[in-house]
Amino acid sequence: MRTSTLGRGDVPVTPLGFGGAGIGNLYTPVRDDEAYLALDAAWDAGLRYFDTAPHYGLGLSERRIGEYLRTRPTGSYTVSTKVGRLLVPDDGGGDDSAHGFAVPATTRRVWDFSAAGVRRSIEESLGRLGVDRIDVAYLHDPDDHAKEAFGEAYPELERLRGEGLVGAIGAGMNQSAMLTRFVRDTDVDVVLCAGRYSLLDQRALKQLLPAAAERGVSVVIGGVFNSGLLADPKQGGTFDYALASPEVLSRARRLKDLAERHGTTLRAAALAFPFGHPGVTSVLVGTRSAAEVTDTVEQFTAKVPAGFWLEARDQHLLPAEVPVPTEQEPHA
Repeated sequence: MRTSTLGRGDVPVTPLGFGGAGIGNLYTPVRDDEAYLALDAAWDAGLRYFDTAPHYGLGLSERRIGEYLRTRPTGSYTVSTKVGRLLVPDDGGGDDSAHGFAVPATTRRVWDFSAAGVRRSIEESLGRLGVDRIDVAYLHDPDDHAKEAFGEAYPELERLRGEGLVGAIGAGMNQSAMLTRFVRDTDVDVVLCAGRYSLLDQRALKQLLPAAAERGVSVVIGGVFNSGLLADPKQGGTFDYALASPEVLSRARRLKDLAERHGTTLRAAALAFPFGHPGVTSVLVGTRSAAEVTDTVEQFTAKVPAGFWLEARDQHLLPAEVPVPTEQEPHA
């Protein structure tokens, strides 16, 4: 796959990135060999951007991705991780299912957006990943910690970037408003916006994407399937981490029918959609098996006919002002 660099820096990413939550045992266990086969399939397909976080499986995702990437030449990939949650020992027993991960609860998360906490988080991630530099570091979900995030955590990321321990810096959130503030008020290279720029939710279009384009900040999009509804719009499906409303479910089903009438799939359209905006650099998709990776890559590289986008607008399934991809501008 082709690569683009983040912001005004020199950190490269592929347009499709590997999201590491799944191989951190999100919801259900994944064996080591299954995780490595998924990573191998991603590598063979040309993916060179791998995203993880301490939050994902209490460090399991970082360890697995680190072990895999140590088999690849240094400098041939980009790995991003996140700060804001420290992992501290916990002898309470049990598992981490309350936080969505099927792993033993041998540690617990502690929110920490202090300067010292950010540096400690980066140092611990370096150890779990087995690298001497983090390519991209995001502030992870600082929604309820704005004062500390802007006053302490972000400046520390700047210092780490200046020291060379981190290549590019940014913030990753499930909202666009605070990300817009990061873009306007700081010198971030990139923001990771999950679930707010998709076929069903274009809130990032109003302020975040224009601000990022104006400032030269890259935008990585996560959650293009909106918690699964745009992968399989079935009754009882989830949207934005909750049961989809009848109205949203109906829209997703209409988009699915429309895609199939145009000889494509809803998943292919969902993956292609963000690249209609020139400010979008990459899309992250969480996969947990080689089969899921292969399917995602097939959908990602499939052409979505221009007629699909035109009819989606005509049927008011997409607002008229939303930019859409063209067949002449392949995102892969």
